[in-house]
This record gives sequence, structure tokens and C-alpha cells, in this order.
Amino acid sequence: MQKPGFFYSLITRLIDLVLGSVLLLLSTPVILLAAIAIRLESKGNPFFVQKRVGYRRKPFNIFKLRGMYVDSVERFPHLYDYSKHDNLDFYFHAKRDPRITKVGSFIRRTSIDELPNFLNVVLGQMSLVGPRPEVPEVEVLYGSYSEQYFSVKPGVTSLSKITGRDALTKVESIKMDIDYVNCRCLSLDLQILWRTAQGVLLRKQVYAERETPELTHTPSREETSVLMGVGADSD
Repeated sequence: MQKPGFFYSLITRLIDLVLGSVLLLLSTPVILLAAIAIRLESKGNPFFVQKRVGYRRKPFNIFKLRGMYVDSVERFPHLYDYSKHDNLDFYFHAKRDPRITKVGSFIRRTSIDELPNFLNVVLGQMSLVGPRPEVPEVEVLYGSYSEQYFSVKPGVTSLSKITGRDALTKVESIKMDIDYVNCRCLSLDLQILWRTAQGVLLRKQVYAERETPELTHTPSREETSVLMGVGADSD
């Protein structure tokens, strides 16, 4: 399949800049209210800046609202030990995570914690649609998936996020987002944005249920294209 050309890159950057700025402006009151609620519940900066791996594996700082206790690393160091995984067949988020505060649970469930990502979009570090930016500790496990996954800008939302989100294992999410990389086009991006808006408004489940092994199937490119209503050879 032919990769999207200059026109696609120009249009997507224009959409990112204009729509990203509008969404950042509109979400500012919500961000500020959430920041106050976070600070009232637990001590520490309500905003969270974390190193992530982005386009062409270039590191950048992602902006989020803090959903965990500030000392979660010290209190639960075992939950940050990704070296125990030999592969990517694991769930990144659990339904009951002791690191997450009560306010944090709400803002994660409603995706409010990711609203500051729009600043990354405006700065050109992220796009509205693309594979989610990875933490360096997990990126080292990507192996052969790394080149394709990081060949585009990371996104605020993604194909895996609207299809299974945290009900998918890490490897399932990666494969699905690589499917997106291989068949991305403007119509697919717009559909993902629309599905994301619907998912946020309907507050769909975002956490993995460990007792549902049937969710381990990863759709092929053809299945993904049918799911999104876009032909596999679309450009």
C-alpha cells in the first residue's frame, strides 16, 4: 500500500493545529476544575509530566492530569517493574489499581486526564490520531514492532483505543495500531475521532477484565478496515 503523501501530512497537521487549539481552549475550564479536585484529595502537583517515546523514537514530555498518588512509585515499586515480562502479552492497566486516587479513577474513566495532551498536539509532538506514545520501560520490549509503531506521530486517540482500549493486551493494542499505520488516511482519522467522541460521551469501559480470554484475538488489517468501514487499499 502506498503511504500517505504530502497532502495528507499537510491536512492532518492543519487539523491538529486548528482543532487541537480549539479543544485545548474549550477543555481549559475542565482541566482547571479537575486540577483543583486532584489537589484537594491528595498532595502534590495535580499535573503530571512524563517522558514518552514519540515519532521515530524521539523522547518528549507528555502532559496529563495526575490520576495516581505522587508517591506511587515508592509505595508500589513492583507495579513499575516491566522487566518481569518476557513479551508484550500482558494488560497495561488493571481494573483495581491501588495507585489510583478516587478523583484519578473518575478522570481516567472519563478521559479527562488526557485533556492536557492537546498541548502536545499544538506543539507538534503528537497528533490527534495515532498510536499512543509509549513509556521507555515498555518500549524496549517492542522488538520487531518498534520501527512501524514509531514511524508516525503518537496520537491522543488511536484505533486500539476505540476498539478495545484496556480490554486488549499490550501486544493486541500494538498490532492494531500498526494496522492503522499501514492503512491510515483522512477518512479513517475522522472516523476514529468520531468514535472517540462517542466513547467519551458514553463513558465506555476502559479497564481489562482478566477473566475474558476471548478478547485476545487481534483483528487483521482486513478485519480492521471492515470494522471502520474503510477499504484496505484506501489512501
